[in-house]
Amino acid sequence: MIVLKISNSSEVVASKVGKFLEFLTPDNMDQSAVEDQVIKKLVENLAAEGIKGEIAAVNGMDIDGKELSLQEGLKVRKHASF
Repeated sequence: MIVLKISNSSEVVASKVGKFLEFLTPDNMDQSAVEDQVIKKLVENLAAEGIKGEIAAVNGMDIDGKELSLQEGLKVRKHASF
């Protein structure tokens, strides 16, 4: 299993839509938007390589170095099979 944590979603949104619009959107909205685009591209690329599997965006989980922590309310926000 692979865990991917995106740590610069606000910067990515700012570079795509501009600093002013990024300022108006909450960070968790930025995070979800970037995660959704990453999932879309990963599914496209992995399927094109013939790789089959599943991918999910999960709320309530964090990774810090070798520590993986789960919080109450762990929830799959988005799921895709490829």
